Amino acid sequence: MLLSKKHINTKEEEFDRQTNLYEQKGGVRLLKDVYDIKLRNGTQEEILPDFTPDFPYIASRVELDRYIGRSVPWHWHKEIELFYIENGGLEYYTPKGKIAFPSGSGGLVNSNVLHMTKPERNVKNTVQLLHIFDTSFIAGQRGSRIEQKYITPIIGAPQIEIIALYPEDPAQTQVLNSIRESFNLSEHDFGYEIKLREALSDIWFQLSAISLPLLEKKGYYDKESDKIKLMMIHIQEHYREKISIGDIAEAAFISERECFRTFHDCLHMTPAEYIKSCRLQMACHMLAKSRETITFISHACGLGSSSYFGKVFKESIGCTPGEYRQRWQDNDI
Repeated sequence: MLLSKKHINTKEEEFDRQTNLYEQKGGVRLLKDVYDIKLRNGTQEEILPDFTPDFPYIASRVELDRYIGRSVPWHWHKEIELFYIENGGLEYYTPKGKIAFPSGSGGLVNSNVLHMTKPERNVKNTVQLLHIFDTSFIAGQRGSRIEQKYITPIIGAPQIEIIALYPEDPAQTQVLNSIRESFNLSEHDFGYEIKLREALSDIWFQLSAISLPLLEKKGYYDKESDKIKLMMIHIQEHYREKISIGDIAEAAFISERECFRTFHDCLHMTPAEYIKSCRLQMACHMLAKSRETITFISHACGLGSSSYFGKVFKESIGCTPGEYRQRWQDNDI
């Protein structure tokens, strides 16, 4: 579902107007700028910076044009991802398909859902605002009545991977307004933590009402998701080495044939293509964040000689490793 250009511009102008008014009043938007993600060894879950047990929540602002590779690679996390597209357009991919989110839209990514994102084709300056939080932040202690009645039915519903929200629907517009306004809360205000929990609880309540038709549909637990995660973990842990299809399949206790099928069905690529993408992703990170030589990086990422590395890198990224480093070093674009 796409919005007209006139409608999108109106939404952007209104958001800018409200943001400027808020800042003039001394408000501070508590958003951490993020340009890449780190994955936890052994599970390949995303590591969330500044995420603490006593306050399991972070807010971030993602500028996809400044993101290494201009995309967020396949990953998952048990925490809820609540987002709003401030500018541009973003595509979310899950094993079940793709959903486009233009400026002014938003949504929720459910717990432990495998996903990746990238800007819509030919769209620049995509900016995404994110709340990422553990459900205990709004449910209280584990096993509480709130958790049982309002949280578990949603996070335990396999048919709900992403709840997409678009401003053309009046009910969804109300939720989008609540999400957008929640990013204007300031940690410097008295009672910030309580106000934030109240805002997220209200958003969750609205989402619960919207998700009722989805909850009535029968869902089934997708074992393919577990298999692909096990194989992704194995590749991420061994991308520096030579990896055979047999090794990958064995990690998920399946045949090589099923390995190929699972990669095709879930990630829409072959195991070899995923291995290459992991190696190139790490190479991009090292080029941007380290001073190591290109020869060192090519071997460290499992891409062999520097000449082969340069050839593969240019075919996939569109520039040489040296040009990429010059452009992205210290995120100075």
